[in-house]
Amino acid sequence: MKIFKWQQEIYLASSLGDIRNVRKIQHKLLKSQDAKLLAIRQVTQDNTGKVTAGIDGIKRLTPPQRLALVDQLQFPTKAKPLRRVWIPKPGTSEKRPLGIPTIQDRCLQALFKLALEPEWEAKFEPNSYGFRPGRNCHDAIKAIYDATVKGSKYAIDADISKCFDKINHEYLLDKIAMKGAFRKQIQYWLESGVLDGESFQETSQGTPQGGVISPLLANIALHGLEKHLKEWISDKPIRSRTNTLVKPIRRKETIHVIRYADDFVILHKDKSIVLEAL
Repeated sequence: MKIFKWQQEIYLASSLGDIRNVRKIQHKLLKSQDAKLLAIRQVTQDNTGKVTAGIDGIKRLTPPQRLALVDQLQFPTKAKPLRRVWIPKPGTSEKRPLGIPTIQDRCLQALFKLALEPEWEAKFEPNSYGFRPGRNCHDAIKAIYDATVKGSKYAIDADISKCFDKINHEYLLDKIAMKGAFRKQIQYWLESGVLDGESFQETSQGTPQGGVISPLLANIALHGLEKHLKEWISDKPIRSRTNTLVKPIRRKETIHVIRYADDFVILHKDKSIVLEAL
């Protein structure tokens, strides 16, 4: 209950732009024993991938080991390399890479996410649906339906090639704008490297799929896509169905940008606008 209250306070402070208070409550949450115990429970008991091992081969923790782990959840902690696992990509013959952190690193990430997610939930755009609490692909489908039900639209359906693998670390760290130990911790996760069998590979860019916090980091990196296109279209000479010029302040309402992680749809009644937006 205490953790949820802190998360509500972080959300409210973030929505008001009070970053100083956001950081103050985040520090309190990240040092809390309750939050650490919750993060350990999420990773080792609740999560569907709870018995997936990192490079240390540890799949399970006994109750005493889980309690002992509480004292080890400190920031910053140097992250161990990720274990590379290849899984089938739905609808294709390709495989996509996952990077599996150790249990300790997953618990640290789960703890960090408890503090970071409410800050960004207060900022995220209305039509971003992927990997967000209380949202799913059906909500994204409904948003597309709502955008087209009152009139036909041209649509671009796209995804960003190798999005998770190509995110610029400095850009992401600056965007998150945390300082000291917490910035260092995110950097440790981003630069931990990957062990694929006997081969070690450095990670100089990207946020590997497989980590607890990776989807949130990817959403933060992509935050602003919808706003950018709505600002961009405000300068375009958009005409209504009666061929009158739409006022600049109303033009942003004519374009719809619906995103699910790195997949997105752009909708507009003018084909040339859709193509230029892409």
